[in-house]
Amino acid sequence: MKNLKARDLVMCSLFVALIVVGTFIRVPIPVLPFTLQLLFTMLAGLLLGPELGATAVVVYIILGLIGLPVFTEGGGLAYIFKPSFGYIIGFAVGAYVTGKIANKDKRPDMKRLLKANFAGLAIVYSFGMIYYYLISNFYLESPIGVKAIIIYCFLLAIPGDIVLCFLGAFLGKRLIPIFNKSYN
Repeated sequence: MKNLKARDLVMCSLFVALIVVGTFIRVPIPVLPFTLQLLFTMLAGLLLGPELGATAVVVYIILGLIGLPVFTEGGGLAYIFKPSFGYIIGFAVGAYVTGKIANKDKRPDMKRLLKANFAGLAIVYSFGMIYYYLISNFYLESPIGVKAIIIYCFLLAIPGDIVLCFLGAFLGKRLIPIFNKSYN
């Protein structure tokens, strides 16, 4: 990672705070709550770039694992045994990939931003669904089938997350030039 400037640390901290706030803006649906975490982790990648964006999410994860109640159901090291923890891991990887794809251009077009957001979303869902399946079936001994995972962890959540991908691209299109100008 490049040498961090004070501005980088402040922006990274801002996105950690936004992700935490996004955790508590919830729409209850069965199995997994719908939150704005995805929007803010996406924007972290889009606006801060792959390394800083992923760093913001990793700091968020560390805060939760040391016990601060920043996850949807609290915090603490035991949270890694919750089936939904895979989505949280996916947020970090997704933010990196989103930032990597989007930041190939100084002023990415809407198509590139959408591609970046949907790639990040695919990563979040991949990590989340696989982790959910493995923890439920092999650790919690609460078997859940692939069909149920697809219904509860994908089909019920994907419409809202698609909207967040478009919203993230829309916001990114307007904010990236501002971020790039202020960095120069």
